[in-house]
Amino acid sequence: MDTYMAHADTVDKKWLVIDAAGKPLGRLTSRIASILRGKHKPTFTPNVDCGDYVIVINCEKVMLTGKKADKKVYVHHSGYVGGLKERPFKYMLEREPEFIIYHAVKGMLPRSILGRQMIRNLRVFKGPEHKHQAQKPEPLVY
Repeated sequence: MDTYMAHADTVDKKWLVIDAAGKPLGRLTSRIASILRGKHKPTFTPNVDCGDYVIVINCEKVMLTGKKADKKVYVHHSGYVGGLKERPFKYMLEREPEFIIYHAVKGMLPRSILGRQMIRNLRVFKGPEHKHQAQKPEPLVY
């Protein structure tokens, strides 16, 4: 018996919609990263982008458990002296809620050309509306 290895031209990709309202950030993003990689499919191949497209709605309603919402800080450094920028979670939730989910999922994907290809299959939107109705996405409930 031979092991099945998927190829880029044989992969069947679907569009899925996930509602982030009231879901914990870590559990939500680990599920999204798994779907983007294709680990939920029996035809998973580690060196092929065999994951599905994921649309996340209501990203501004994602939550953190415990006191993490007060303690979590996003840090970025420009490379120049005095270029450290720290943004608290609550600030990012008000200003850029899409970045919170995008940043968490990106950290869970491989650091390679394949990982950069997989993150392009993620779409994050504020509110319950999205612009991918033509793809006929299926709601994913977990």
